[in-house]
Amino acid sequence: MTASGTGNGASPTAKARLVVVGNGMAGVRAIEEILSREGREMFDITVFGDEPYGNYNRILLSNVLAGSEGTDEIFLNPPDWYADNDIDLRAGGRVVRIDRFARVVQADDGTTLRYDRLILATGSRSFFPPMEGMWADDRTLTAGIFGFRSLDDCTAMIDYAAGRKKAVVIGGGLLGLEAARGLQNRGLEVDVVHSAMTLMNAQLDTAAGEIVRRSVENLGIRVRTGQSTKRVLSRDGRITGVAFADGTEIPCDMLVVSAGIRPNVGLAQRAGLTVERAIVVDDHMRSIDDDDIYVVGECAQHRGQVYGLVAPLWDQAKVLADHLTGADRRAAYHGSRMATKLKVAGVDVAAMGLKAPEHPDDEFVQFSEPKHGVYKTIVVRDGKLVGATLVGDVRKVAFLTQAFDRGLPLPEERISLMFDIGTPDVEVGVAELAEDTQVCNCNGVSKATLVGCVQGGQQTVAGVMAATKAGKGCGSCKTLVAQIVEWAAGGEIAEDPSARWYVPGVPYEKPELMRLIRELRLHSVSSVFAALAPDGREDANSKMGLASLLQMMWSDEFIDERDARFVNDRVHANIQRDGTFSVVPQMKGGVTDSAQLRKIADVADKFAVPMIKVTGGQRIDLLGVRKEDLPAVWADLDMPSGFAYGKSFRTVKTCVGSDFCRYGVGDSTALGIALEQRFQGIAGPGKMKLAVTGCPRNCAEALCKDLGVVAVDGGRWEIYVGGAAGAHIRKGDLLATVDTPERVIELAGRFLQYYREHANWLERTYAWVPRVGIEVIRAVVVEDRDGDAARLDAEMQKAVEAYRDPWKDREEPSTPGQFRTSLPLTVLPQVPIR
Repeated sequence: MTASGTGNGASPTAKARLVVVGNGMAGVRAIEEILSREGREMFDITVFGDEPYGNYNRILLSNVLAGSEGTDEIFLNPPDWYADNDIDLRAGGRVVRIDRFARVVQADDGTTLRYDRLILATGSRSFFPPMEGMWADDRTLTAGIFGFRSLDDCTAMIDYAAGRKKAVVIGGGLLGLEAARGLQNRGLEVDVVHSAMTLMNAQLDTAAGEIVRRSVENLGIRVRTGQSTKRVLSRDGRITGVAFADGTEIPCDMLVVSAGIRPNVGLAQRAGLTVERAIVVDDHMRSIDDDDIYVVGECAQHRGQVYGLVAPLWDQAKVLADHLTGADRRAAYHGSRMATKLKVAGVDVAAMGLKAPEHPDDEFVQFSEPKHGVYKTIVVRDGKLVGATLVGDVRKVAFLTQAFDRGLPLPEERISLMFDIGTPDVEVGVAELAEDTQVCNCNGVSKATLVGCVQGGQQTVAGVMAATKAGKGCGSCKTLVAQIVEWAAGGEIAEDPSARWYVPGVPYEKPELMRLIRELRLHSVSSVFAALAPDGREDANSKMGLASLLQMMWSDEFIDERDARFVNDRVHANIQRDGTFSVVPQMKGGVTDSAQLRKIADVADKFAVPMIKVTGGQRIDLLGVRKEDLPAVWADLDMPSGFAYGKSFRTVKTCVGSDFCRYGVGDSTALGIALEQRFQGIAGPGKMKLAVTGCPRNCAEALCKDLGVVAVDGGRWEIYVGGAAGAHIRKGDLLATVDTPERVIELAGRFLQYYREHANWLERTYAWVPRVGIEVIRAVVVEDRDGDAARLDAEMQKAVEAYRDPWKDREEPSTPGQFRTSLPLTVLPQVPIR
């Protein structure tokens, strides 16, 4: 092993440089543990991440695919968190080489950075089994084939699934079944193909797997077990089906491969570190070859084991942080006992330890009730619980997990381990849980941490969850967390007022917050924090919501502070998976001309734009533009921004209307252009997408927009609100039927203003309209029940008059670095750790 040098002449107070390769859950958890041990004072921390995002929860990707959560909701650490902790985040930066002797890492752009300590948290990737037709070339999958590992995988699947009819998922494990359910939620027929005879065979025995299979099939998902996929069928570069070893075939439009993962070890191998199944580490989570290199997560192999679940990674991160910071040099990782609780396609499943007895003296208790979807087993050895499986009924999981983790003595009546027969009820069970029992496996939160949070003054379940992150992963522990909080609070759980706050860092509901902002004349995000936040503390998770609210309230008087904006809003373009940007110029109502098309073509050629795409909103998207090229691209286009990146008014989709269509009864194109011209770019709590269609045939899909207008016979117009056709499907509610385009514009502006003033942050109209009620909205917006119509019209007019094209920033950047990529990495002098 290499020894850590002390160097000569270095300042004893100089910080050492810690470089972390990997911005996933394991790498960032290690950083959080280091920070909690005063690591901020010890290290200058730089994090490299392949993906151009902050840290997000991969466990929740299946929820994003299913449409139950948005991508914004799964982020654990937004970009502001890194800045607040003085962490240099190199998002979208891949490390390709480690020079262990010079202690330097090199990124894929050729830049280098010196380190004193290095953490490898490179994670894993989807495994694609060798199969004829899988790859279009050495690096590119055939179109329509996806892994299911990253946020980019997930969003690519969602985009591709639109308009497709049939999907096949290879792999009947947890991720495969969740992918199947998610695609089914998006309207596709789905077949699951699994090479083993039992679904989830890594966790379940045959009987348990059959119950899961029956539950999955009851959802309408076909399951094929014992099938070996031999070949991908394709036509014109796109998948058309899969063929099996027995000669049968299934036609499909897309294929998701969830056949396991492989640790990312190439970087370590090139650096000369010992790699077997993964990077071999000692009990301190250091590489066995180099004392300056630590390893954590799915890329680490400890005592022959590689762990793919979250809880062991948290254990590893704690030991790594203890040893690296010197908080406890004796800290050692001895491996983890595997216990999981999850929900698979709507079925509760818990598994720990052995699935079946392995020795003649093992006790095995089994209960099966397939009709009701319930199956339970326990395995006991020498009076200790060494395995348990629960399907369908997991009420005893807390008690069993404690017995499994701690080796507690068991009741003589083994059946009472499965049912409440002579064992404590749930509340008593919570009281008897050991203090160090891990309640939240996803975020490594123990009972003691939860109790300590309550004793520290947090008396609400939501507050405890926010403070500890318990329940913020897969969510399966929320019930137990609530039970522990209630027990620790003596049965008196306080009502959680923060659930009604507009943003988490400022303790006011939206109406009161707006009143105070107006009364105190707070025009900037920082002034809101200073005046209204507890102790004047700024909260990174609240900045974007406050910026949008202030812009809505103050229009041209709003003071825009750049650090309150996400990168999209700072540079007025939509960041892509590779760190480049998407540029969408405005085309009002989807109408363009030859001059605009020539400009777009010239810009695409000049800046070597990798993709030009027509969007669903009838505009043209230039994808792959570099950040530093944005001002020049906008200048050459000389077109207004299409606002395809913000929580704002986006676009108005139109059909050709009465001028050309023989069915048209209203000039939808002219009205759509007028609406887009008037409301372009106004900020809101969420995106606002509109459409105008010239007849009830609805070619512009007006019935499923935030606001849609439909021409009907007699020169009249129907206005629909609260529609959606994305992850959520909802037909809009009829707001009013009016006689003139002018009245459409008036009511559209009034509705949008009422929505902007009353909706929660990130609440789209499809959720807000049914929550408030169309009758209430109609009474206020159309009938002027409250006498507020004139004020709503005036506020919208103020917003309209304050409009300025943000692409004019090219002429006067807000900051010198607004359109500059990260500064080049430099080789820094070595700073030894003393």
